[in-house]
Amino acid sequence: MPDAVLHSSRPKVVPAIVLAAVFCLLSAGASMICVQNLSGQQGKMAWSPQEKPIARQIEGLRSLPDNARGRVTKQLALQIRQLPPSMNKVWLATALAALSTEGDPGGRDTLQEVASTLAGALRQYPLPATLGQHAMLPYQVLAGLVRYEHMRVSLDSPEFTAALFQLQQRDQRRQQADFTLTDLQGREWTLKSLRGKVVLVNFWATWCPPCRKEIPDLETLYKRFEGQGLVVLGISDEAANKVQLFAREQRMTYPVLLDPGRRVNKLYSVEGIPMSFVYDRSGKLVAESADMRTRKQFLAMLAEAGLK
Repeated sequence: MPDAVLHSSRPKVVPAIVLAAVFCLLSAGASMICVQNLSGQQGKMAWSPQEKPIARQIEGLRSLPDNARGRVTKQLALQIRQLPPSMNKVWLATALAALSTEGDPGGRDTLQEVASTLAGALRQYPLPATLGQHAMLPYQVLAGLVRYEHMRVSLDSPEFTAALFQLQQRDQRRQQADFTLTDLQGREWTLKSLRGKVVLVNFWATWCPPCRKEIPDLETLYKRFEGQGLVVLGISDEAANKVQLFAREQRMTYPVLLDPGRRVNKLYSVEGIPMSFVYDRSGKLVAESADMRTRKQFLAMLAEAGLK
């Protein structure tokens, strides 16, 4: 996470709204433009002495090895839970939740603690409507934990209900989705024409660290299950020459498709990457993820389509 997310030019002070953008920033690659636009819409809010070390530790989570990252994530969830109700508490819980779905560093128990912490923060301090569309971000992150990570939370909130409904609608569109894109070798691929195959659609980019971390596992699984009918389609919206060079360096053998106008990204409502979708042989959407997955997690997704 870049310094701009948790720091400003004045010590102990950050843009109050910046952490509301962490889902976009952490999943889709931090953008200074995104930070500046958000921070420009609200005033400044100071960290309390209790909050500042938590913010610093969240900033450093990605630098930790997985075994330590899981332990620290759980500790941070419990520390955030002890903070008094405030907007800062909600932003910290949202930031932690956005990072906690990258792979499976702490296991499901840790992720459940994170989800419960965010739900509790929102129960204590519902975000004011004056924040506009950014007030929905924590609810959307929590809804993702419930729908895609199968976490259990209790939150009687119209905003949370609306966020869950939005995800349901998106999944219905993804079930009906079809597209035709060209790969790096010039071959066209049409999703609906792949009926009879198990299809894993993966949205990614060369600049995205979690995306790059997935690639070796996707490559291994593609080689393992290709003979059983698995097709992996990696979709990037970057320039062809950049993707071509990266794919060659990484020795990617599964089809890499180009989406230069982001038409298919928009069709799938891709707002953060990586995102993955698994369709079974009948074309039914059976599994999806809204963040980085490990090989074990990908195997569980493929099992939903009958590959084991």
